[in-house]
Amino acid sequence: MTSPKPLVLDVDGTFLNTDMLFECFWAGLGKDPIRTIGASFRNLLHPAVLKRELVEIADLRTDLLPVHPEIKKLAEEGRAAGRDVILASASDIRLVGQLAADHGLSDQVIGSDGQSNLKGSAKADALVERYGEGGFDYAGNERVDVPIWERAENALMVGQHASIRRDLVAKGKNVSQFSGGWKARDLLRALRPHQYVKNVLLLLPMLAAHDFTPSTLLLVVLGMAAFSAAASSIYIVNDLLDLEADRLHATKHRRPFASGAVPIRVGMIACVLLGAFALGLGAFLGAAFFIVVASYMVLSLAYSLRLKRMRWIDISTLATLYTLRVVAGAAAGQVDVSGFMLVFIFPVFITLGCVKRLTELTLATNDDPLPGRGYGRPDRPDLLNMAWVGTVGALAIFFLYTLSDQAAALYQTRWILWVAMLPIAMWLVRMLRLGYFGKQDYDPIVFAMRDKRGIGLLLLTLSMMFYAAGIWQDWFGMTGAQ
Repeated sequence: MTSPKPLVLDVDGTFLNTDMLFECFWAGLGKDPIRTIGASFRNLLHPAVLKRELVEIADLRTDLLPVHPEIKKLAEEGRAAGRDVILASASDIRLVGQLAADHGLSDQVIGSDGQSNLKGSAKADALVERYGEGGFDYAGNERVDVPIWERAENALMVGQHASIRRDLVAKGKNVSQFSGGWKARDLLRALRPHQYVKNVLLLLPMLAAHDFTPSTLLLVVLGMAAFSAAASSIYIVNDLLDLEADRLHATKHRRPFASGAVPIRVGMIACVLLGAFALGLGAFLGAAFFIVVASYMVLSLAYSLRLKRMRWIDISTLATLYTLRVVAGAAAGQVDVSGFMLVFIFPVFITLGCVKRLTELTLATNDDPLPGRGYGRPDRPDLLNMAWVGTVGALAIFFLYTLSDQAAALYQTRWILWVAMLPIAMWLVRMLRLGYFGKQDYDPIVFAMRDKRGIGLLLLTLSMMFYAAGIWQDWFGMTGAQ
């Protein structure tokens, strides 16, 4: 009885919903950025060498990589039918062999060896040399696989490639198609547009200065657009650096890049375009705003690469990133930002940074340190104490502000500011309590913008401050005069 012909599967974009070269690059960037960047530039024209060096840097966990469910099922059915199921990839052969072992496939893998890059015609020659012309079936997903399909008995195609399919059929090939590609809505999800709500912080200087002119509002809105693009570009970087940690997380494993819903290459292109848009719009809004948005992006990148793994430094960095949004609002709207405001909001954001970590730790399933973070559940008491320090510090600074000459100039009835401290304190304590018991979102700012009771407390505070400044009286007085 003749043995069935082997089933040969391409890896990147076929058996896997990701690309191991880019996986290694980002994993290496997270572990040793200088060595990774050096290897990438040094071997840009030598892909096989580049792949080998990145494998040595990255220490990639192939067992966590997202698998194409249809191709995985095809492989299992092939094995059950007694077929050899072989992985053949342009990725480094070390990773290919590791991946095959993870999924119980044949150890007779084919891959790049650090000298030759096994792709396209080179892979076709290697397969024909091993199995003969037409002696295998091949599954691939790109135009570069055409030379291999032409020399296989049956072509299995992942994704919609209508012109390639027509050409292969015209040459007498039997072509089977499987789902592939990515959806724009998944890329949009990777940009995290729900996080743009944080950029309402840019409105604070305008509100504090009682400048409600349309021209100022327009400039601040443009600043919010620039910060939204900058934030999305950094969110992509953060997700790509956190691929392994996200795949180990209870909920974050569903993120677009971690799950393989969006290719890493697409994310990298989107990141560059969004960053360029943010900096371009920042330059349009003036040198001061450009410096702030560029500083935000640099600090965010440092946070993603290293600072988020450092205890307490990570929380201080988060607070600084939130504070930069307020500074950006002042720069965009060209209004003065009070030193008291910056000193007040920083401890507020320290509290919220602690709340973010408390939420993550409360929802953790064990006492081990969080993947990619420097905290474990035993650190909750320390985080709680730091959050209380931030809360008390913020209230004390607000009280000192009410006694300042600036407050005297802006607010006619300063005692109302003292009363306004009550809803501020209630809001901070509410955020802290909900975070400690794991009853809010992983991002406290996003949660705050959805929390109806919290929004009520914030609006009450704002209303009391407007009343103390005489703004309501002026507005209603003008209405009454008409």
